Amino acid sequence: MIENLRERLKIPTARLEAINDILVEPNMEAIANFLNVLSKYGTPEEINAKAKQAASLTALLERVRQTRPEYLTDLQWLQQQADEGAFVSIADYRQNVIGNKAKSLTFDDKYAVTLEISACQYFPWIIAAARRAIAQQSLMPGRFIQVRQMKEQETDGDLPAIAAAMQIIGASFVVTLDTKGTDGSNVHLGGAETIAGYFGGVGQPNDRALQWLNEYLYYYTNYGIRQVLNLNPGTVLLGYLLHRLGVDIEFKISVFMGNDNPYAALWTLLGAKLFSRDDGSSPLIGFNWSNSVNNKTIEITSQFRQALDFEQQVRFEHHITETWKGIVRQPYNRRDELMELASCVPNISAKHEGGDPEVEQMRQHPSDIFDYFRDKQEIIASGDWEHLTQNFLDKFDALNKTAQALTEQGLSVLAAGNLHPLERKHLSTLQVTTYD
Repeated sequence: MIENLRERLKIPTARLEAINDILVEPNMEAIANFLNVLSKYGTPEEINAKAKQAASLTALLERVRQTRPEYLTDLQWLQQQADEGAFVSIADYRQNVIGNKAKSLTFDDKYAVTLEISACQYFPWIIAAARRAIAQQSLMPGRFIQVRQMKEQETDGDLPAIAAAMQIIGASFVVTLDTKGTDGSNVHLGGAETIAGYFGGVGQPNDRALQWLNEYLYYYTNYGIRQVLNLNPGTVLLGYLLHRLGVDIEFKISVFMGNDNPYAALWTLLGAKLFSRDDGSSPLIGFNWSNSVNNKTIEITSQFRQALDFEQQVRFEHHITETWKGIVRQPYNRRDELMELASCVPNISAKHEGGDPEVEQMRQHPSDIFDYFRDKQEIIASGDWEHLTQNFLDKFDALNKTAQALTEQGLSVLAAGNLHPLERKHLSTLQVTTYD
């Protein structure tokens, strides 16, 4: 009986004709508006060429020179430390954590866990973390998430500096565009309170989805910013369509998308498959789970992620720690669950959005999700700059506790690739351009 029911679930291929009719119909306003925004930036090939040039290290450093020249010294220092092998190799790190046992263990890279930190709002925090990593012989994250106002960081020079730093250290990073709900788009809510008001709308109503598209294309062509956060079904679809046309966009699904069960995940991944390119690629590269999911949900979803041939493309990004205030009930720490999951589900990142609870509760200013949406000058004027810097370093420490726990279980981790080679055999060949 069950087999007969399964047969009823099959979708006739002819149903695709109705979808294609919508996509190619000249009078379909939704698609026409999408193409009109795209055409302002050129053909997909022209857009990718602009982005490639803008993303070059030389171009980014020139932007830093123009907006924040003092950051060049920090970037040169970071490059020098990488070249001189100041950061611990993975082999030495394992030796430090588990001793000579590291030489006899076989670490399975198929299940390597990406070390992820969020949110890295300001360039000086990267330098502070790097100094701590050198001093402690700990690991720099392999993935960074930003949730800062794009226009603010473009103006003060942090945007190109962070993008350059990511190239130097060999880490991926994701930015959050300003068209995300805290811009007053939902007239019934205001500011960052939108985060707590999703039943009133996710924050990209009416024409805001097209504004998100326009904003993405601006930062992609001007700064080479490829990976962005995505939190609305409409902008997810626009990302699929943009990639289908040939623009090399990449995005990760936000925790605020609310994927909290296997069927929500299946719906998201089915869309990725439906609009994938002929080579099987999709712009969906990260999938941030809701904080409420359990291991079983992730294990079930891993089955059809593999069946859809997305196991290597779509990373499951799972919150291990969260900000102390503003988002979840504390204490929240999923490290023990990760230890069970990491040995059977590949391509997971361990996302650290807060310090360990026992550390957070002792801070004069514990981490707060609403700090992400404050103006930098207001943070400095209030005297909170050092507090927020400490919050970030607490997340860094929590990430390294996870790295240590994984290593103790014989599990691989993915840290910043240019800083932490498997073994220290030769110097990096990357060079930072200097300016007189």
